[in-house]
Amino acid sequence: MTILVTGAAGFIGFHLARKLLQQGERVVGLDNLNDYYDVSLKEARLQMLQNFADFRFVRLDLADQNAINALFAEASFDVVVNLAAQAGVRYSLTNPQAYVRSNIAGFVNILEACRHHDVRHLVYASSSSVYGAGTKMPFSVHQNVDHPLSLYGASKKANELFAHSYSHLFRLPTTGVRFFTVYGPWGRPDMAMFIFTRAILADKPILIFNHGHMERDFTYIDDTVEAVARLLERVAAPNPTWNSDAPDPGSSAAPYRLYNIGNHRPEKLLHLIEILENCLGRKAIKNFLPMQPGDVPATYADVDDLARDVGFMPRTSLEDGVERFVRWYRDYYRM
Repeated sequence: MTILVTGAAGFIGFHLARKLLQQGERVVGLDNLNDYYDVSLKEARLQMLQNFADFRFVRLDLADQNAINALFAEASFDVVVNLAAQAGVRYSLTNPQAYVRSNIAGFVNILEACRHHDVRHLVYASSSSVYGAGTKMPFSVHQNVDHPLSLYGASKKANELFAHSYSHLFRLPTTGVRFFTVYGPWGRPDMAMFIFTRAILADKPILIFNHGHMERDFTYIDDTVEAVARLLERVAAPNPTWNSDAPDPGSSAAPYRLYNIGNHRPEKLLHLIEILENCLGRKAIKNFLPMQPGDVPATYADVDDLARDVGFMPRTSLEDGVERFVRWYRDYYRM
């Protein structure tokens, strides 16, 4: 297949593109290389991908409708994986327009291009942030998610709604994947694992919100991309039992599906810090703070649908995953 991966210089995009290339697929990687975080890290990821003969990189912004249309007209994509997005919950409080431009306008450009160029399957990144104020756990794709607590979560919920409309109107098969706190080598510098590691090694305090009463369903990157790769081959199909009198949010009478990708095991944030301390051989200086706007106290993924439909569910333990991340971090930054 020829597969377009948007956000190919990003954390998940890089790992997925590399896995697909290793499997013998042809991959076109798209990224705008913005400076939301260290561009040199993105360039280093790209350099590794460019070692593959079947990889082609295109520097492009999703919001550039004409350029997106030209790319789809010139190439012939069997599958599109949209991982490009403006990420981050807290950044959305200060720069909401970035989320509208990339996550909403950019996503509609991808939908339109897929519609007009006979793409067989669109898989796109959603987020556990869509569960927002929900407290019924584990979070299931079959429950209502109409109350996101962050602008980032709202933009991802909007993606799911737009995707459903295109699946219904144009029979475009779409699969949304709700990621749960993905971590691992080559991770994002704006996420807790990276921030804590950097601070501990520098003997600087780490900020722990909600006074430490936080739980996250940490999901190791290799498990994440294995799940996505399997979902690429499972083209979304209508649910024959879907009932409009009792509508299932996770499926549809249209070719539309949603899946959680999580470890199905919430971990206390303080336990993560303890594991990091053991791996780094140093104690963290802890600064406990109140809950931040847009944050949620806990996430916990129900992955029964994923296991049933593709025969896989994430299983890497936090201890193993953190050890691999720390090993990569020390090697990459020579520390």
